[in-house]
Parts: sequence; structure tokens; C-alpha cells
Amino acid sequence: MFQTLRSDIQAVLKRDPAAKSALEVLLCYPGFRAVRMHRRANFYYRHGMNLFARITSEWCRFTTGIDIHPGATIGKRLFIDHGVGVVIGETAVIGDDVTIYQGATLGGTGKDTGKRHPTLGDHVTVSAGAKVLGPVTVGSHAKIGAGAVVLRDVPAFSTVVGVPGHVVRLYGCKVPCDRVGMCDDGNCECSETDKCVRRHEGLAGEEGVDLDQVDLPDPVELQLEQLQKRLETIEAQLRQK
Repeated sequence: MFQTLRSDIQAVLKRDPAAKSALEVLLCYPGFRAVRMHRRANFYYRHGMNLFARITSEWCRFTTGIDIHPGATIGKRLFIDHGVGVVIGETAVIGDDVTIYQGATLGGTGKDTGKRHPTLGDHVTVSAGAKVLGPVTVGSHAKIGAGAVVLRDVPAFSTVVGVPGHVVRLYGCKVPCDRVGMCDDGNCECSETDKCVRRHEGLAGEEGVDLDQVDLPDPVELQLEQLQKRLETIEAQLRQK
């Protein structure tokens, strides 16, 4: 538990511009306190002290508004920003350098047994109010948009929005795109822009964290763009006749 204390503090300082000092993080950040209390509850849980584990997790929920089951597996440098209403289920697995915003849920669907909750890879961002439900896998560097409801596996380096959630960006390219994943050949128009998330590939720790929650495509807009292109193509063909 103490081995991760410093890295947990640094995660908050690097990802929240409002954090001014380590002491402020220690005393005033409920997300940080929830992660620290969970690490203690998880220790009790893994050593068969289930009652102590549940008492610790319930006290965490009471004092922070963050509900983390002591059985959940949490990696290094998890940052829960604000945190009120965050729920993390018993069999959830969270990788390193993950960021979770207020109101997010890593929960179950009620119909699964055994592994009932999501598995998140490294450098995943789960935005405010998003729900990831069931034993789904969210790949590393994926981004779940605010209010999205994810019920299926999410590939790495993708952006998911909507209810139910669906992929609208993959490797920074809008979906559908004939050149998804081929940006590294230098021929894709977005390969040299900040939108190309391949720039994060291979980055470790805080360097690979992407907190951009603004540049999320509108799925309705994408559908309208596709319809517009189709109409223009049909009109061009009619003019030729």
C-alpha cells in the first residue's frame, strides 16, 4: 500500500491543474482518499478478512461518495476526479494510469455470474456519467465519452459515445474510415495532427494519459455527413445522365 502512495499523489498533481500541493491532495481530494482506502480494503479482502474489508469500503463510500467493492483490482496511478457517484464492482479490473470522472459506473448487468464487471486496460479515460456494464474489456488508451453506456468490448485507441455506446473514432480517425490503423504510413491526412492518437502509442505512465473530453465526434453529425455525401454522389450521377 505504501509503495503506491507517492505515485497516487503524483497522478492527481499531474492530471488536475487545481491541485497545488501534495498536502492539499492528502487532505482535500476524495478520489485520492477513496483509492487509498480501497488499497487497504483490498488487502483485507485478499487475506480473507472480508468483514474488515467491507467495513472499510462502506466507510469510504460514506465519507467520499465513491463506492468501490473491496474485491476490485486497481492498478497504479488511478485518478478519480471529483468522484461523487462513482461505482466500481467486485470483479472489475482497472489497469495503470486510468482516469475516472464523477458519476461513472463500472458495474454489472445483473445476468452474469463469476466475472461480472468490466476490465479496463492502461491509460483509459471514463468520462462523467459513463456506464460500462458487464464483463466487457476496454482496450488501452480508449476513451469513453460522457454519458455513454458501454455494453460491448471496446478496442484499444478508440473513442466511444452514445447509448448504447459505439466507436466513433479509432486511432484518431472517424469511423467509418478506409484507412483506420494505417496512419503510420504517412499518407493519412490526420497522421500529423493532434487528433491522431497513435502519438500516444508506446508512451508509459503519465506521458500516455489523454484527458481530452472535448474533441468527441457527434454520431448524429457523422450520419448526416454520410447522407450528404451519398446525396451529392447520386445527384452527380443523375446530372451525367
